[in-house]
Amino acid sequence: MTKADIVNEVAKVTGVERLTVQKTVECFMEVVKDALVKDRNVYLRGFGSFIVKKRAQKTARNISKNTTIVIPEHYIPSFKPAKSFSGKVKGSVKRK
Repeated sequence: MTKADIVNEVAKVTGVERLTVQKTVECFMEVVKDALVKDRNVYLRGFGSFIVKKRAQKTARNISKNTTIVIPEHYIPSFKPAKSFSGKVKGSVKRK
């Protein structure tokens, strides 16, 4: 599902104009991104949490040059679904 699909679905269900829904979805994403950049987690009860995770320093290999490189510790955005959300997905999704 793409952002356009989400916008179309929300517009259809709510009856709100598609352009308004698109601006709202894009604004929501900006707010979440800005919060994570400022090291503030976003908690949405019943849905999940957008959190910042710390990755430790590690040694990696560049196979083409046969050398080792050090990847410094860094932070990455992550999503942790709520237990109720995970339970619904586990019980309903059928993969082909």
